Amino acid sequence: MATTADISRGMIIKLDGSLYSIVEFGENKTARAAAKVWAKLKGVDNKRSIEKTWNSGDNLFPVRVEKRTYQFLYKDDTGFNFMDVESFEQVALQEEAIDAPQYLKEGQEVGVLINTENDQILGAELPEKIILMITYCEPGVRGDTATRTLKLATLETGAKVGVPLFVNEGESIRVNTTTGEYVDRVR
Repeated sequence: MATTADISRGMIIKLDGSLYSIVEFGENKTARAAAKVWAKLKGVDNKRSIEKTWNSGDNLFPVRVEKRTYQFLYKDDTGFNFMDVESFEQVALQEEAIDAPQYLKEGQEVGVLINTENDQILGAELPEKIILMITYCEPGVRGDTATRTLKLATLETGAKVGVPLFVNEGESIRVNTTTGEYVDRVR
């Protein structure tokens, strides 16, 4: 049992029989009324996103979640197949359970979230930034570094990302998996 004072970003709580991850939270204080704590919640076992408000000091029901390292193997008709790097156990996850499946490449390590109460797999999280190679983009023009103009590039996973004009085909770039944006060029 926890209270609203224990809220943190990424915490998973049980609310109305479903599991939700806290994306953002804050506190509203007014002169006469008691303080309220608000949170934006993203469904872990469902696809709903909701906002919830509690009175300061209300009880919450956090769920203990363990993050284990798994390696992405391949995708087939059963879903995305991952292997535990310690026990070599394989599991298949549906696309909805993965936070950014368009950036997955074979051999990539991801963090798989497991509910420790019933050993249920909740989902998979990619690292915040990953390195991918560009397989196709229009040729860059020398000297076009002053403006923030972007061109579309296709990555080795098939995903498309806007990159600066000086980035060329065959180069590796770092991509932010949460926003889907270009971060920098990797040499």
